Amino acid sequence: MAASGYLNLAADAAHNFTDGLALGAAFWGGPGRGVLTALTVLLHELPHELGDLALLLRAGCTKAQAMKLQLVTALAALAGASCSLLAEGSSQSSQCSQSGAGISSGILPFTAGGFIYLGTVSVIPEILRNSGPFPALLQLLALLAGLAMMLIIAIFE
Repeated sequence: MAASGYLNLAADAAHNFTDGLALGAAFWGGPGRGVLTALTVLLHELPHELGDLALLLRAGCTKAQAMKLQLVTALAALAGASCSLLAEGSSQSSQCSQSGAGISSGILPFTAGGFIYLGTVSVIPEILRNSGPFPALLQLLALLAGLAMMLIIAIFE
């Protein structure tokens, strides 16, 4: 397998770990928040994982190898969720929980900020480089609409 395949696997595992952190923290916040976060992650992950599968195939993996490697990187999401749930569980008996500031109150903004950072630093320059002015404007408006939806959910939650 080419070096790009290994780099993609490492990046995908780190990405899946933060997805798991977000899921674990969201379910500590309540079942509604957890289900909404799970649905959001699912909708995000389907095209993302298909793209990663294509990268692994291009890096020299067979279909079976690429699918197995994708499954291994998905285990990082379980590790992230476990870390989040264990951290929140341990904070329930500490003084943090008495003040109402559990671990999940820091994990969700951390993971959301990471995704916004990636969107603004890596996606926007790519859009501007590979698109004309009108498609770039439409894609930027779609990104802003996504941010607006997150704000609306945060306000009404």
